[in-house]
Parts: sequence; C-alpha cells; structure tokens
Amino acid sequence: MPAPRLESETGFGPTYNEMLHPETLPQSIRQKALAARTNELDPINLYNITWRDEGNAIRHIVLPKELTGVEANIVVLVGREFPSGSHKVGPAYATLMEGELADEIHQGENTIIGPSTGNFGIGVAYISKLKGYPAIVIMPEQMSAERYQRIRQYGGKLDLTPGSESDVILVLERTEEYKKDARNKVLAQFELLPNYRFHRHVTGGSAVEAARAHGNGRIAAFVAAPGSAGTLAAGDEIKAQFPEAAICALEPRECSTLSNNGRGTHRIEGIGDKMVTLIHNVMTTDYVMLIHDDDCVVGLELLQQRRPFVEKLLRLHEGSLRAFDGVFGISGVCNILGAIRVAEFLKLGSQDNVVTIATDGFDRYPSVLADLAKRRPLTTEAALRDSFEAIFRGGSSADILDVRPRQQKERLFRYKQETWSKFGYSDSYLESMKSQAFWEAEAAKAGEFDSALLKARKG
Repeated sequence: MPAPRLESETGFGPTYNEMLHPETLPQSIRQKALAARTNELDPINLYNITWRDEGNAIRHIVLPKELTGVEANIVVLVGREFPSGSHKVGPAYATLMEGELADEIHQGENTIIGPSTGNFGIGVAYISKLKGYPAIVIMPEQMSAERYQRIRQYGGKLDLTPGSESDVILVLERTEEYKKDARNKVLAQFELLPNYRFHRHVTGGSAVEAARAHGNGRIAAFVAAPGSAGTLAAGDEIKAQFPEAAICALEPRECSTLSNNGRGTHRIEGIGDKMVTLIHNVMTTDYVMLIHDDDCVVGLELLQQRRPFVEKLLRLHEGSLRAFDGVFGISGVCNILGAIRVAEFLKLGSQDNVVTIATDGFDRYPSVLADLAKRRPLTTEAALRDSFEAIFRGGSSADILDVRPRQQKERLFRYKQETWSKFGYSDSYLESMKSQAFWEAEAAKAGEFDSALLKARKG
C-alpha cells in the first residue's frame, strides 16, 4: 500500500490490534491519550478508540438478576466512554484510516461524507474534525435533536433527508449524488468492510474477554440490533471462539424487515433500516427477534429516571442501580431486552453468559423522553409497575424466528440482493457473500492494514 500523507504520528491513529489491546501502544502515546480524555478535540484521542479503560479492563457491566429475571449472566459492553460518546466512532475511524492507507483519501483535498441515522454520523464528524477534514453527514430529518447538535458541535454539516430511522434508503440514494464528485469520499457504513473488520476484531475480541470473568467463561449467545449490522460482526469472532454460540439480531416489531420483509416507522434510533445491509453476514445469524419500539423508550425511562422506583420494586438496596446512570440509550435498552428474552428462550443457566452492547449513553435522548412524557406519561406507581412487568418480564417465543434453515438464509440473501444490486453490486459479488470464506478473507485484511499503518507511523 502507498504511504498516506499525514502530518504527524498522532495524526495516523491506532491499528486494529491496538484498538483491541491499547496496552501495546508506545507508552508515551498511551499516557498522552489517557491524559487528553478531558479534551476530546485533541487528535491524540484517536488512540482512545477502544473498549478498555485506563486499567486495560473491558468496560462492561453484568445486570443484576433481580432486574433481568433470568438465571444467565447478561453481560453488557459499555460504549459511551468511546471518544464522541459511542462505539460507532470505531468503524468511522477504521473506514477513514483504510482509505488513507490506500491513498484514496487525502487531507486538504477531500470532503468526508457520512450516511447515517445518528451515532455513526457523529463519529464521522468527530473523526473528521480530529483529522482535519470537512464533513457532511446525511441522515433522516426525524432523529433526536441531540444527535444533530453533536454533529454540529464537531463542525459537521447536516444534509437531512425525509422521514425517520426507517427511511435510510433515502439516505443511500442521497449518498449516490455525492459520489458523483470525486472530491467527496463516502464512509459508507452499510456497505464498506472496515465496519465489519472493526467489530469482528475489536468488539468481538472484547466481548470474548469480558465473558471470561463470568459464569463458565464462555459465550452462549450474542445479541445485537442491526442498523448497519457492523456490531453483529462481533458474532463471527465469537463463533470462531465458541462455535455453539447463538447469534440473535433484534429489530423493531414495527419494522420487521428481517423477520418477514416488513416495512414501517419506529422509535428505536440507530436500528431497523428496512434492508439487509451489505456487510451483514446472514450465514452466522441464528435468530431474529422482534422488540416493540416503545418498550425500549419506556425501558430507558425506568432505568434512567425511575431507578428509585425500580430498586424499590425489586427490593434492592437504595442506590443499587446508581451505576446505570447515563449508561444506556434506546438501542442499548433494546439489546438488553433482547438478551433477557434470548436467555429465557434458550433456557440458559446460571453459568451461561449472554453478551450484548450499550451503543451510546443517555445524553442523546432527553428529548425522546420529553416526548414520551407528553404522549404516554407514567404518573402512578401502578402504571410504572405494569410497564416494568410488561417490558422486563414480557416477550414471547412467537417474536423469535429461527433463521438457521437454508430457506431462511436464501430469503435474507434475496432481500440483500434486492437492495444492493440497485447500487451497482454485481450478482457474483453478492453471491460470494454466501461463503464464510469471503468473510474470513475480509477479516484477515485487518492484519495487512495494521502492518501498513505501523510502517507509515515509522515514516
């Protein structure tokens, strides 16, 4: 690969391996990066793109079983401590990094385009700011106000398309217009494989390590709601370590695309985009589960703003759930509910671990809960109790679809082909994605990029 044109060692950023193992960074860089966490616009924060804390432990929590109501350990990786407040900054960085190493993206010449429904777009604006690129984020016009504010805070411009989360196809169509100008470089999270590589290596490896400290040290199930389906790539790494692990994709009941080609509008920002994304390896997805969108919004209110009531209801000591403060967003609650219901569906025991992800934190959703208070106020203890029971003890096996049979795989591939053939992908390329060899070859490219990046940093 040709050497990229960057101004300094800190302008390059970490390798995939260093994002999984930041302790392998040169100590001078690691210490400077940790010290800069209070100044998020310092470019050395690129080296804080990792699931690990300053002590090199994976940031995660295990939910109290009084809350989950299941025997299995629900292990939740916490994403809000990433720079910009979400782990989606990782694939944004990886896509830009690979473009620079391939000599396709150059500082001072290119504008970065980020098609998104929120967190990835925030990540694009943030990474572009740190690396000195102008950025334009294309996203639907009905997302939370906090998302738009954060993108503007990082200097990104917004190009809003009609509709909501469920109308991301309009975002892709708008993106095609930007591609006509060669100066625009698209960090296409729904189709480019750096997103897959980041989550396969960094999120998957971190999930495996987090589980080692709990139960039998293995992962019985991994649960994630696909937006781009990048996070689901962690499931490929988990299956490589634990072939018996079940991988479950969650989607809104109101937009049941993976389940039955359903289309609709919903309130779970960041997921449920009316398509099978190009980078979704459907061969390793075992189950699809439907989650009611308002369960996630009301569930967030219960865990964030009604914790004293929940503690009292569960007979927990006052303050027992204080560690939850600010940790979850709406999609994180969706993932938690999915993890609980998968554990129940699979009849997992006390030594089994179910791993899932809290993509971002509460800071992106005050406006969403303000809207909830207007349209569905929870003003009595009876209403709160009923909501808790329906959400955290609810769900039905009828909401879970087994997609392991061949006919289900073929159905999902047809969905993928229907979308991506329209955007120039050949039938032969799409057909190659039916083989696990395709995905293993793509994962292996992380090592090639790591070697190229280390060489570039040495000059």
